[in-house]
Amino acid sequence: MDPARDVPAATWRQWLARQAYSLLLASLKPAYLLRLWLRGRAEPLYRHKVLERLGDYRGERWVGDVWVHAVSLGETLAAAALIDALRAERPNLRLLLTHGTATGREAGKALLRDGDAQAWLPYDTPGVVQRFFEQFRPRVGVLMETEIWPNLLRRAQGSGIPVVLANARLSEKSRRQGERLAAVLRPAVEAITLVLAQTEADAQRLRESGAREVVVCGNLKFDMAPDESLLARGRAWRHALARPVLLGAVMREGEEAMLLAEWAKQAPANRPLLLIVPRHPQRFDEVAALVQAAGFTLARRSGWGDTPPADASGADVWLGDSMREMALYYAMSDVALLGGSFAPLGGQNLIEAAACGCPIVMGPHTFNFAQAAELSQAAGAALRVADMGEGVASAMSLLASPQREQRAAQARAFAAAHRGAAARMVQRIVRWIPA
Repeated sequence: MDPARDVPAATWRQWLARQAYSLLLASLKPAYLLRLWLRGRAEPLYRHKVLERLGDYRGERWVGDVWVHAVSLGETLAAAALIDALRAERPNLRLLLTHGTATGREAGKALLRDGDAQAWLPYDTPGVVQRFFEQFRPRVGVLMETEIWPNLLRRAQGSGIPVVLANARLSEKSRRQGERLAAVLRPAVEAITLVLAQTEADAQRLRESGAREVVVCGNLKFDMAPDESLLARGRAWRHALARPVLLGAVMREGEEAMLLAEWAKQAPANRPLLLIVPRHPQRFDEVAALVQAAGFTLARRSGWGDTPPADASGADVWLGDSMREMALYYAMSDVALLGGSFAPLGGQNLIEAAACGCPIVMGPHTFNFAQAAELSQAAGAALRVADMGEGVASAMSLLASPQREQRAAQARAFAAAHRGAAARMVQRIVRWIPA
């Protein structure tokens, strides 16, 4: 009997699909490295230890407890709450923290303790991920939110390392897109040991995508505590300005231009200070040029220290071109327009704004944070509008309304009511970590 005939056709299709996926990634490796090098012109950390991306982790081998992968800044900040809760349960825990972006790696440094390690996530080809697991020997891996890498997960499974997908989310759009690549992605999802989903809707979509064990634990971002020193500084800046502040929060490509066009329609005597914080640091100079081309006077946060200079208070627009200061920006703002929601990009995290007591005006596109957007709207912490024009009009109306303070209080209450995800997740992860 030919044993090959006993192998299901679906398994062969999956094997061939994974081979094709691996060959495609291998062929794109030079372009991938070139892209990293080019991004390093604006963000030098991308050129730091580039060979780690190819599995060259020089130095002593690390054997520890938990490997946490937080690809970018948002995931790293959310992982902080989970890591703190893990350390409370296992005080001697040894951590490996991996990232994919410069902002994530920079923020991750603050989470490390003696005995911990930090590295880039390996490029997802078989040989590279094999070298990663030969170098690092965690007891359990935790991937944050949506990080599903077929070769990485297959190698972890083959090495006997359980992998948890924590704070997991999957939009309906992403689920449909994943169906077209099911031969590659479904076996990867099936290789995940445990999925800790944000919502029941996320859980159902992840089950449909192949996840075997799924538990709803809530959203870790509710457990993120704003930095009190940044909050205090933001309030002090707002008090010194003596005029309202409208924030364009974590704006994405195209949204700043929409905002500035609507801002130009406002009567100059009625305009409060406009504060714009782009989502990506490599766009800071681009957005500064947009502001100046629109004819507005500009002051850049990067140009001063703890206190804005006297001439900054008279500027039309402030540019928040700094990293890890969103709590400061929310604290000094009276109302925020939610970036990513006015262009069809799915919206940005609104939970931090709520925790800082800043009411949100959000556009129509919030599919990446659908439940949080719906809950915040129901709690009075956020307003939904159809487009940027309506958004600016609603924000201007709220700035002048006595209801603004009420909405700020409702925002803080909304954030507080949904905490506890970190504790629920930790109780399911610590079973793989000896006491």
